[in-house]
Amino acid sequence: MLCLPGSWVWDFWLTKDQDSYHLFFLYASRALHDPDRRHLRAGIGHAVSTDLTQWRQVADALVHGERGSFDETATWTGSVVRGSGGQWFMFYTGTTDTGHGLRQQIGLATSTDLYHWVKNPEPVAVADSRWYETLGGFAPWQDEHWRDPWVFQDPAGGGWHMLITARSKTGRPDNRGVLGRAISSDLQHWEVLPPASEPGSGFGQLEVPQVAQVDGQWVLLFNCLTGELTDAERAAGKTGGIWVAPAESALGPYDLSAAVLLSDQRLYVGKLVQNPAGDWVLLAFNNLDMDGGFGGTITDPLPVRRDGRVVKLV
Repeated sequence: MLCLPGSWVWDFWLTKDQDSYHLFFLYASRALHDPDRRHLRAGIGHAVSTDLTQWRQVADALVHGERGSFDETATWTGSVVRGSGGQWFMFYTGTTDTGHGLRQQIGLATSTDLYHWVKNPEPVAVADSRWYETLGGFAPWQDEHWRDPWVFQDPAGGGWHMLITARSKTGRPDNRGVLGRAISSDLQHWEVLPPASEPGSGFGQLEVPQVAQVDGQWVLLFNCLTGELTDAERAAGKTGGIWVAPAESALGPYDLSAAVLLSDQRLYVGKLVQNPAGDWVLLAFNNLDMDGGFGGTITDPLPVRRDGRVVKLV
């Protein structure tokens, strides 16, 4: 487990280099007292492990930018991939408090060793208002939803793909959650495309997406709390947490109508990863502690197995 006595830890992403796992995570000081204040104080920490259980914290990866930069307020969730030349690329969410809501854009930092990162000064992908709801949408969704980039290589060799937490510009305000999409041939220049999913799936947002192939079955992992489900879904008794949906391939289509809970909202921001033995496990952050307050730690690995078209905890 990753537990920082002086800080809350929440969203995270991982990559592996040889025998070491590198964990990048959002964290903020517990001196804020109220965990709801953590989002605008978030930095990106870094820890290293060989077993996904014992973690050694190292120097932070990124902090928010200077005034006037696209990430001047906070740096949020992302993903890391290695390019064909061996360079590492970290895609992350840059956040700006405009006074009328939070503008979210996708930033890029690069590294040769996973420890020292250099930011691009400008975002590499921004929400296109032809397809996506932008700043000043419907209450309570005033913020611009364009975050949590999950970048992966096309298994067929067709370049790179990015899935993004986004909201459609059409549909009922409580039912506009979609997967934003962008493509690139070189990891530096990105073209934003129409959504990779349709609105109307019952989710106000699909946070921190991930695609993985578990025992031959492609799945989409995403996250949505109870309060972010549609009114109709809550009225039907559904609750939120970590969700998993079947996918035809890494590129979709993703069957959100068949999405099921992998875990209730005691855990959040699940990530599927293979442990050193090659078995699939789930890491997540403890969203709720034993008393119902915010947990703010990252779990030990939880074993999962394929269950039909999805996966479930063992």
